[in-house]
Amino acid sequence: MSISIEPLIYGLIFFGVLVLVEGLYLTVFGRSISLNNRVNRRLEMLGKGAHREEVMETLRKEMQQHMNSRSIPLYSLLAHRAQKAAIAFTPVQLIMIMGGVSVISFLGLTIGTATETPMRALLSVGMGVGGVYFWVNSKAKKRIGMIEEQLPDAVELMVRSLRVGHPFSSAIQIVAKEVADPLATEFGIIADEAAYGRDIGDALKDMAERLDLQDLRFLSVAVTIQQQSGGNLAEILAGLSRVIRARFRLFRRVKAITAEAKWSGKFLSAFPIVALIMINLLDPNYYDNVLDHPWFIPACIGVGLFLTANLIVMRILTDIKV
Repeated sequence: MSISIEPLIYGLIFFGVLVLVEGLYLTVFGRSISLNNRVNRRLEMLGKGAHREEVMETLRKEMQQHMNSRSIPLYSLLAHRAQKAAIAFTPVQLIMIMGGVSVISFLGLTIGTATETPMRALLSVGMGVGGVYFWVNSKAKKRIGMIEEQLPDAVELMVRSLRVGHPFSSAIQIVAKEVADPLATEFGIIADEAAYGRDIGDALKDMAERLDLQDLRFLSVAVTIQQQSGGNLAEILAGLSRVIRARFRLFRRVKAITAEAKWSGKFLSAFPIVALIMINLLDPNYYDNVLDHPWFIPACIGVGLFLTANLIVMRILTDIKV
């Protein structure tokens, strides 16, 4: 009994697509674009001699360009995640990358497999588009997760700065210099916008809406209310920091409690598909006797619908808002 290695080749090609896109991203924009870099990207750009206004416009363009391109067909599915990830590639460049890696995937499938041409074309497009979407989505999740984790410390840093007598604009600048990316660059843009005359409350509100983070909305509302009504901003932000930390701990606790249910739903949905693949690998002729049955295709569609419904229901049951 022989086992086909084509599924392994499919997996290796998909992994190669991810590595290729990441390598291209770091090559074009440099190491500073990586979230693991110790020096935040804004400071590195300024350190290379770029003017403050030029750096601000470049970063603002990168962070807003994707939602401004939602009218591009099919790109709207990717735009929201690309904006959260602050992908420096333009929408046109991302679409070109999808096409390029699709062609490379097609060549890899042609060389490494004996799949028919229409199926190779379909798989290569799926790998190209799906690989780029997976890459952008993973970037967005990592970036938003890091911002949520950095925010309480950043707010406490602002509180300490306010208590020693610094104005709020200086507190924002201190956060932009002292904390790491991605939050440092976000606050750096706010500091630059404030230096050129924009209201800090409006800048914080735009950042909160762009990143779609409730904690940032709390921060922007607190700052706006203090600007309009007065009060001790340091005490307000100190209380906000405690609230954010409490919400973060509760969110982690809810995530731990619902992890079993989430993985159970994923396992139950993936098991029939994995079983089908393994059966076809071990015995390619296993379903030959039922392929011509009139109920075979409707049954496959029904199973697919049930699996999809299982994922949706399990996601709804475990999606607890904190």
